[in-house]
Amino acid sequence: MRLRVEILAALLVGAFAWPVAAQQCGGDFEAWKQGVAVEAKAAGVGAVGLDALENAAIDEKVLARDRAQGVFAQTFIQFSNRMISAYRLKQGSANLEKYADVFARADKEFGVQPAVITAFWGLETDFGAVQGDFHTLDALVTLSHDCRRPQLFRPQLVPLLTLIDRGVLPADVKGAWAGEIGQTQILPTDYLARGVDGDGDGKVDLRNSVPDVIMTTADKILSRGWKRDQPWVEEVRVPDDMPWDQTGRTNKLPISQWAQWGVTNSNSTPLVDNGLKAGLALPMGRKGPAFLTYDNFDVYLEWNQSFTYALTAAVLATRLAGAPQFDPRTPEQGLNGDQMKALQTKLEAKGYDVGTVDGILGTNTREAIRKEQMRLGLPVDGWPTPELLAKL
Repeated sequence: MRLRVEILAALLVGAFAWPVAAQQCGGDFEAWKQGVAVEAKAAGVGAVGLDALENAAIDEKVLARDRAQGVFAQTFIQFSNRMISAYRLKQGSANLEKYADVFARADKEFGVQPAVITAFWGLETDFGAVQGDFHTLDALVTLSHDCRRPQLFRPQLVPLLTLIDRGVLPADVKGAWAGEIGQTQILPTDYLARGVDGDGDGKVDLRNSVPDVIMTTADKILSRGWKRDQPWVEEVRVPDDMPWDQTGRTNKLPISQWAQWGVTNSNSTPLVDNGLKAGLALPMGRKGPAFLTYDNFDVYLEWNQSFTYALTAAVLATRLAGAPQFDPRTPEQGLNGDQMKALQTKLEAKGYDVGTVDGILGTNTREAIRKEQMRLGLPVDGWPTPELLAKL
């Protein structure tokens, strides 16, 4: 049973009638909160939710965490080896068996494979063991008032106040520093729109009810464009030479084309044409691990925009579904943090938008690297090397 439809309807009505003042970031904090209160009232939030907002405060620890996400400076091999742990594989398999009936319901209703849900569950909170200790309302108020990325967090405030006002969540609910709640770290908008009562007790409890967590997570994944029962990622082997400029997650080609260029299964057997299209992702260049990425992999990037995290979550799901550990192969030497910043600075000077010069190999930086590799006559694989840095 979903959360009552009228809650979401009231929320959506309010979302399209935001007072101008309520949308602004920065400035006097108490005056800013008054703007939020006006919007919340328009969306139907009552005294309980408004009182919670009145007591909300800035959390400097949240701001510090928002500005220090150095974990994503790790390479795919470093990050995935740490995150795809023996514990998560063992506990994930045990949970797949323990809650097999719930996973079967989720698969039947939403078309999302059990291993996909379980991988997110394990990566986000170690299956509910580590759900976060940040005061969620304070965290979202802090990140919404801050002018660095308010567009990501401001839309979550009224939904959270609605959940608090309706008694779905307590005012002092705790979760991750960025406002996510529960065992798969669901944002308030998804809690409202996608909350599913998986255990039939008349409420949606994403902190304590595993059936609620599994069914709601499946609904969220489906809402991001998941294609029922289709693959998401598949490890492959690539030849020493091929049209590297055709690689990349977004350049989806028929499996038969990749096979024609010499791409094989990870065990070197020929690819079998499944009638689908896929891109060829090379997270650490043409000499590192290689993966065919199908349309469903794009959903992982809807969940988390970090390519390294998304690919790790996708690969963990394949492991839980029975795939062997991926072959790291022998990637070319990459760049350290200072070298990456130097590279990003050079790319910016050439007119590329790399986002922030932070030493992290994000999507924009990868695309800029590919264009410069093409210009310089280097293999186009999006991997930053000392050779590329020197040529620039």
